[in-house]
Amino acid sequence: MIVKINCAIQPIDLLRSIERFWDVSARKIASINCDYDDAKGSPVFTVGGKYTARGWTEWTQGFQFGAEILQFDATGDEACLEAGKKNIVEKMAAHVTHFGVHDHGFNNISTYGNLLRLMNEGKIPENKWERAFYEMALKVSGAVQARRWTALPAGGYIYSFNGPHSLFADTIRSLRALAVSHQLGHLFVGENDVKISLLNRLIQHAKTTAETVVYYGGNRDAYDVRGRTAHEGIFNLNDGRFRCPNSQQGFSPFTAWTRGLAWIMLGTAEQLEFIATIDDTELRPFGGRTAIEGFLLKAAKATCDFYIENSAADGIPYWDTGAPNLYRLGEDYLNRPADPFNDYEPVDSSAAAIGAQGLLRLGHYLKDEKYMQAGLAVIKTLLSEPYLSTDKEHQGLLLHSVYHRPNGWDYVPEGRKIPCGESSMWGDYHIREAVLYVQRLANNEPYLKFFI
Repeated sequence: MIVKINCAIQPIDLLRSIERFWDVSARKIASINCDYDDAKGSPVFTVGGKYTARGWTEWTQGFQFGAEILQFDATGDEACLEAGKKNIVEKMAAHVTHFGVHDHGFNNISTYGNLLRLMNEGKIPENKWERAFYEMALKVSGAVQARRWTALPAGGYIYSFNGPHSLFADTIRSLRALAVSHQLGHLFVGENDVKISLLNRLIQHAKTTAETVVYYGGNRDAYDVRGRTAHEGIFNLNDGRFRCPNSQQGFSPFTAWTRGLAWIMLGTAEQLEFIATIDDTELRPFGGRTAIEGFLLKAAKATCDFYIENSAADGIPYWDTGAPNLYRLGEDYLNRPADPFNDYEPVDSSAAAIGAQGLLRLGHYLKDEKYMQAGLAVIKTLLSEPYLSTDKEHQGLLLHSVYHRPNGWDYVPEGRKIPCGESSMWGDYHIREAVLYVQRLANNEPYLKFFI
């Protein structure tokens, strides 16, 4: 293993750092609410410490307002709760019916889903019409996401914003939208009133992802390393065959873009938790529990093992495991803590925040200390400098996040040769979510889950 695992560390050992973290988090939320101009579009990442928009798709607004809900969940800050509710009511409706993206789990589970969860847990008061509002949004979101579908001879997938030929690794986290909609008793109704199971589409997409963009060391190609992931899978729409891996945000189709890897780590682990709650009779028409849990567990373990083996000693990965200048860091660069200030290749703290939660959830699911301790090691690193942003003038919470290295979108500070020192809305949200997860474990509070 490359990530140094401290088998003595427990969630309770991180509580002092977690308390400090939420204090810092509150200041960042207040700064964005005070200074950010919504007319620019949703905040995406920071440039010189200030959040800015980046036109591609509107996939980060749910993280912005979801952060306010998580802040309340962790600290009881009523002002954050009320601000989050107001923002969700006024600004999130378009995301519920957005047919053009694969991001419903990001935008809508982070907002409406978190509020419904809090009501179910009794952390916010029961209100019949408020509950109905959250449930309606979540029902619609799941069906809208399921409609974005490419059928294959033996299954199918939710296609990315690139078009029907494209499956993204990211989308496995949007399956949460289908899961919650299904649990609320909803169906996708297609042409001629054909009723389509959201659970079936969830399972089919997860299976297609596990079989095409995750590698298992089976000699699929010359670069088939167990646990490596491709960002994108390309399909022939004429016959439904998988044609090749591809990458939009990584270095190449044959190297692992680590945020894509992290999405699959977390997505498969949390779907294992969800499927465990579904009755065997519901799963039987779609392959049965053994088969479904089998491909999810295979993908989860392979990707989590790959992360452990290909991250630096402190648990932080570089942005792509095959980035062309990693060799300049020296042969032993993974045996040292990651260096976000190096001159050659950036780290990606957002991949660490997402991946850490995947490690923790898989460890909890399997009762396997290897994954649990690896996840805690990553969180411990992220809770301190140089990753925690304590500069009061910087609006970001988690430093050294990378968005789109190939497109050159990430800010390179003056005097530096590579991007560093900046934050992203998804990185800030997911470190909050991961820290809340650990906090609940430490305090023996209800287990943090997206499903009902």
